[in-house]
Amino acid sequence: MAWNERLLGLLRQKSLPAWFEVAPFIVWLGMTAYATTSITLAQSVDPTIEVESLESDSPPARESYLGRKIAPTMSYAHAGWLVRSERQQEEDPKTALEQLQLKPGMLVCDMGCGNGFYSMEMAKQIAPGGKVLAVDIQQEMLHLLHLRAEETGIDNIETILGELTNPHLPLASVDLVLMVDVYHEFSHPEQMLAAIRRSLKPGGRIALLEFRAEDPKVPILPLHKMSKRQILREYRANGFRLGSQFDDLPWQHLMFFESDPDWKPGRLKKENESNSGN
Repeated sequence: MAWNERLLGLLRQKSLPAWFEVAPFIVWLGMTAYATTSITLAQSVDPTIEVESLESDSPPARESYLGRKIAPTMSYAHAGWLVRSERQQEEDPKTALEQLQLKPGMLVCDMGCGNGFYSMEMAKQIAPGGKVLAVDIQQEMLHLLHLRAEETGIDNIETILGELTNPHLPLASVDLVLMVDVYHEFSHPEQMLAAIRRSLKPGGRIALLEFRAEDPKVPILPLHKMSKRQILREYRANGFRLGSQFDDLPWQHLMFFESDPDWKPGRLKKENESNSGN
C-alpha cells in the first residue's frame, strides 16, 4: 500500500492509536513547510540571500582544538535569548559597544550575528556612510534580522549566509570584525580565522567577546566559556596578536586582536603537531 493511501486510511479512523501513528508524519510536514517558508520569506525581503546548499566539500568538523572542546552552534530556535530584556544587566552590551570606538563610514562585520542584537546597534553608530556585514550560517537567523531591520527602518545592514569555513567577506576591507560568544562554536577555527585575517584592512581589528571560564560565578555552561589563556593560545597560533583588552564587563572578556606582521604559517603547523591529540 502506498504511503499516501495508508495516511488517508489512518485519517479516516477515529481511534486514538491511529492518530498516534499519523501524528509524527503531520509534525514532519509542518517542519518541512516552516523551513521552506522561512527561506522563501527571507528571499522576498532580500532576493540576494543565498540558499545554503546541502552539499559541502568542507573538511571534517573538529570536535576539539588546541585542548579545547568545541561547542555546538546555538540553534535559531533559541534566538529569543539573544534579545532578552535582562541582557543589558547581565552583559552590559552598551559598555561593550562603547569600547568598539565605532565611527560613521566604517565597514564592520557582526560574525555570527544571530537575529541582529549587535548588528542593529552598530548600524546606527556607523551611519551615515557605514555598513554592517551581518554573517550567520543559519538562514533563519538572517530572516529574523531582516524582519527587525525592516521594522525599525535600518537599511545599512548587508546579510551574508556564511559557510562553516568561509564567511564570504571582502578582502582587505573590513575595519572591525565583532564576534560575540560565537568563536567557541566554530567547527573550523583555523579556516575561519584565516578568512577573517584576509578580510581585515590595514589597522583592522577583531573584537572578541567570550564568557569568562576563569569565573565560576558566570552562570554559563563551561562548554560555552573561554579563558584568556586559551584565547591567546588559539589566536596567536593563527596569526593574531593582542592589541588591547577591556576587563570591566560583568560576564565576558573583551579582547581586541590585530594581524601579527611577524607571524609565519609554519608556527600553526608546529602548534598543531604538538597538540596532535586534540
